[in-house]
Formats: sequence, C-alpha cells, structure tokens
Amino acid sequence: MPRGARLDAPGTLHHVMVRGIEKRSIVSDDRDRKDFLSRMGTLAVETQTIVYAWALMDNHAHILLRSGNFGLPTFMRRLLSGYAIFHNRRHGRSGHLFQNRYKSIVCEEDPYFMELVRYIHLNPLRAGQVDSLMALHDYQWCGHSAIMARQKNEFQDREYVLKWFGQKEGEARKAYCQFVEQGVSLGRRPELVGGGLVRSLGGWSVVKGMRRNGLSEKADERILGSSEFVSEIIKDADEKVKYQTGDDDVMDIIERDISSICQKENVRPTALRAGSRKQPLPKIRKQLTAKFVSEYGLSLAETARQLGISTSAVAQIIRRDRKV
Repeated sequence: MPRGARLDAPGTLHHVMVRGIEKRSIVSDDRDRKDFLSRMGTLAVETQTIVYAWALMDNHAHILLRSGNFGLPTFMRRLLSGYAIFHNRRHGRSGHLFQNRYKSIVCEEDPYFMELVRYIHLNPLRAGQVDSLMALHDYQWCGHSAIMARQKNEFQDREYVLKWFGQKEGEARKAYCQFVEQGVSLGRRPELVGGGLVRSLGGWSVVKGMRRNGLSEKADERILGSSEFVSEIIKDADEKVKYQTGDDDVMDIIERDISSICQKENVRPTALRAGSRKQPLPKIRKQLTAKFVSEYGLSLAETARQLGISTSAVAQIIRRDRKV
C-alpha cells in the first residue's frame, strides 16, 4: 500500500514521532542527547519551526511542533539525517538509525493541544526514566522542565503553552502542573499517538455507537481531529500547492542544483558525474555534498552516485567539513 503524502503547510500543528530501527536505541548517553537537542533547537530557529513539547527517550522521540515557512519535511530531514551521521560516526556503526520515515499526525488544536503537551511530557515518567513528577520537573531531556522554569530552551515556546492555563506566569505554571499530575493515572493514551476515526473519537465503543445510530464521521489516519477538521485539511491539501518536498521533488531540486552550479563554473554535469577530478569539479562536489546530505537528507550512497564519486569519498568530505 503506498505511503500517504505528508499533510503540511506553514502553521500546521503536528505530533511527530521517530523511532530507532528495530526498536534499537537512538541515544546511548548524554553526549548523544545533547547533540540531538542542540540540532533540534538550532534547526527550529533556522526553519522558523515552533516547538511546544518534546521528550527524548532511549529508542524514540516525541515532538509537538508548528511547522514554519520551510515546512515540516525540511526540518525533520535535516534533523534526522544530521544526527544519524553524527551518531554513526561517533559509535562506529553504519546503516539506518531510524525506523522507516518519521510519523507525523496533523492535530486539531483546541481539543488536543493541552492533552498532547501532557501526554508527551509524561513519557519519561511512564517509561520509568524518572520515578516521580517532582523528578520530572528537573529532567533535562524533556520539555516539561522548561515549562516549569527549571531549565531554559530558547527554541521552546513555553509562554504559548502556559497561556492555555492562565494569564499570569505563576498561576499558569501551577495549573499546568496540576493538569499534568492528573494525567499520570491515564496511562499510555493510544488515542493520542495516531489519527483516524477510532483515535479521533476515543475508541471503538464510540465509533460503534455512532454507527448503530446511523451517524458517520470523516477520518484520515494522518489527522487527529473532528470530521469537520479532517475535511478542511484534506480540502486545503487538494487545493494548495504542497509545502512538503517528496522524494521525487528532492531529486528534481538536486538536478537543478547540479545544473546551476555547473553552469556557473562553466563545466558540464556529465563531467561531474563521470568522476573527473579536473578543477573546479572537486570544489563543486564539496559544496554539493554538504547540501545534499545535511539539508536534503540524501543517503551517502545516493549522494555519491549523483556526484560521480565513491561513498567513502562522500563520508570523507563530511568528516573534513565537521573538523573545520
């Protein structure tokens, strides 16, 4: 069954989930965690992505964000590909780090924003990475500590979150904390980690009851929200130019980048792809390698194929750039 296209436009609220391949760890220690968090923060600023809630677990991560003008796919592609290169090089491994592509659910804000913030920030407590809500207040690998003013994340919009709970900082933080505490007993909340009719309505019992009464709701697995919200999102996706960049679009962009720089340097793209080492071709490859891997999320092997060099040569260029 083909994968559904990403639903995205600037300002869209997404619950994003990434998992390690075969449920393996994506972070091994605090240095890994710091790198992931630093990349997420830097890219959020660069791509005008607003992060409200997040939790970095051992083998997965949750992020509640609002996509910026560069779009969700650009933000996630740069975050995951850049971190995977760092992690693999540091731990002497190769191959995929993350399972398939990340999962993103477009969320209806009014009924789900507060619930999602709470659900995401309780992840470390549910998983036993902290043993109490008080410990969660100071846990640095989750956005809850920033909401509680225990640590500062420049990229995280804690003010917007707190406005859902009150106008004054102290009162809002107290109400937020009470709301989070009330969620501890609710457990895993599977209805908040995916879209579709069952999740949006709160379970099969609700769906069956509606069907017995002759009622129907429009649903989409990529969307968490009411029937009206689903219809609106699908309509917008059909009518507007997509802001996301799919795999075919990425290859078109790569082709244009190669043609543009070759024309500027007065060389032929065929010479670049044939592996010629005549100047300025090595310089062109160095420029394009960083862009293809870090910005577009292209694999080392595909980058090598596009630029007429070996995969090891691509890896070497990346290593040299990171040392500069």
